[in-house]
Amino acid sequence: MFVSASTECWPEMEFQEAIEVLSDLEFSAVEIAIHESGNLKPSELLKDPDRAVQVLRHTHRLDISGYSLELGSTGDQQYEDFKTICRIAKTTKVVNITVKSGELGTPFNEEVERLQQLVEIAETEGVRVAVLTQLGCLSDDPDTLMVLCNNVDGLGITLDPSVYICGSANGKSLDKILKFVCNVHLRDSRPDAFQVSVGQGEIDYGKLVTQLERDKYDRALTVHMTPTNDMDHRVELRKLRRLLETLM
Repeated sequence: MFVSASTECWPEMEFQEAIEVLSDLEFSAVEIAIHESGNLKPSELLKDPDRAVQVLRHTHRLDISGYSLELGSTGDQQYEDFKTICRIAKTTKVVNITVKSGELGTPFNEEVERLQQLVEIAETEGVRVAVLTQLGCLSDDPDTLMVLCNNVDGLGITLDPSVYICGSANGKSLDKILKFVCNVHLRDSRPDAFQVSVGQGEIDYGKLVTQLERDKYDRALTVHMTPTNDMDHRVELRKLRRLLETLM
């Protein structure tokens, strides 16, 4: 295992500025968010894949632990765009792409079909698709998520344990889904607050690392915190990085 940080930790910064700050905070790896709603938009990267590779490689020697992807396209076009992103991932030696699951209310079979297509496309480029655990989505319940993974061969999980503290699945065991985990997003949380100062929440990092080690997890523990008015963001990021490094 190793510690990484998401560029989403600095959502208001341009991509290169966020990379520089994470490097200054002594992170050695970064998960890059490629979101249509963010500063690094897939629609812009897709216009010139060769230039996209150059942009994504400019990470101040930080290893790229994965990509988080939110496409703006729909229908058949989303699969064409996803194929190009997977080719970019292969060229930049990235093996993990995180995607969102469908929102609650999405027909289960429809979601299975969508994720299966993404997995099949990714596998042709040696890339693994991981579905993000997220509040308000099909993935916010571990039982539903396990059924999804059992129905979509090769699908992985980007585990955000905060979802299972703040959501309706609070108290449910995660043991059944840990074998599918290929990425982790971390902050500290309480049932009444999705993000709190590190050490003031209920995330048991030591227990989580032990559980992941039991399933031979050897990928990133990705710090995924956003700025808040009541906390020194740099201090919080550094604090969580150091805490996680002591557990390695």
